[in-house]
Amino acid sequence: MCRPVGRAGRRARTLTGVSESKPQRAVGVRDVAARAGVSRQTVSRVLNDHPDVAPSTHARVVAAMEELGYRMNNAARALGTHRTRTIGVLASDALQYGPSRSMAAIEASARAAGYWITAAFADSGDEESVTAAIEHLRAQSVDGLIVFAPHARTLDVLDALRIGIPTVILHAAERADFTVDQRAGARLAVATLADAGHERIAHLAGPADWLEAEARAAGFAEELAGRGLPAGAVFDGDWSPRSAHEAASAVIASGATAVFAANDQMALGLIGGLRAAGVAVPERISIVGFDDVPEAAYAWPPLTTVRQDFEELARRAVARVIAESGSGSSSAATAAEADAAAIAAVADPIAPVLIPRDSVVPPSA
Repeated sequence: MCRPVGRAGRRARTLTGVSESKPQRAVGVRDVAARAGVSRQTVSRVLNDHPDVAPSTHARVVAAMEELGYRMNNAARALGTHRTRTIGVLASDALQYGPSRSMAAIEASARAAGYWITAAFADSGDEESVTAAIEHLRAQSVDGLIVFAPHARTLDVLDALRIGIPTVILHAAERADFTVDQRAGARLAVATLADAGHERIAHLAGPADWLEAEARAAGFAEELAGRGLPAGAVFDGDWSPRSAHEAASAVIASGATAVFAANDQMALGLIGGLRAAGVAVPERISIVGFDDVPEAAYAWPPLTTVRQDFEELARRAVARVIAESGSGSSSAATAAEADAAAIAAVADPIAPVLIPRDSVVPPSA
């Protein structure tokens, strides 16, 4: 039988092992200094990797930090180094797979180097939006910028501004500081279809104002021309599965036996549109995508596609910003600076990789 417990009889519950005392203040430099038996200035030197600290003293300070659970205050550290160890990222169209993967990879690469990321999002087609986003990041005293510039308009704004801090451009095809070779990726896709025996190859293109879509379309045309194949039909898409689904009837009417879609989302949408029209994939129309999104391996049929190395792209971008800003202060950041010269010297685009699956077969007789 349950009985109600009155206010007087209600028992206070506590979590095992949790102190009921008031929360303690955060551990500071003074506490670390006292535990290690050194001055606060020595602790500050250790935090900033100053060379004039004896190894044994450095080890003692680090041990004290670990024992006390000390967490470095980035704002306080910036006062002493004039660096925030923060990289600003200006992103647009971040919901698209490439930019979103790059954002995650940049954060991971920066964190591994002892850096923070702060992001601002802008409408890449709006000059005022891009300018405001850049000013927002500069107001946070970032050490450098990584800018996703999928549209030429974004680059035009950057050219007009005097940013004054290291800036790395990504997702701008040949106009980027670092890039995955978009043309080469498109040529891989077309070569896969041509090697399977296809001669009537169409292209489902990305938005015309995207630099990477433009480069993929150029690679498509170059590979056809290089093989002596007829120019293929080109259908406009907007990166979305819906746009590809709606293009299915036009693709069927073109007589194409194969399609290179400029991204995987459109490839998957096209497969759905073709099947809705009673056209079997790949038996009647083979398809190759671009990006290798997680869903590609589990589509039906599993999608042959082109993979981009976003992690390497991020590694190069972060290292360039760190090297040019000269802001390395932790051991990890200093190592990144040391590596940056070699990384920056690698000017060649990152090679894309073909991922063969089951969406390509020889054309039917």
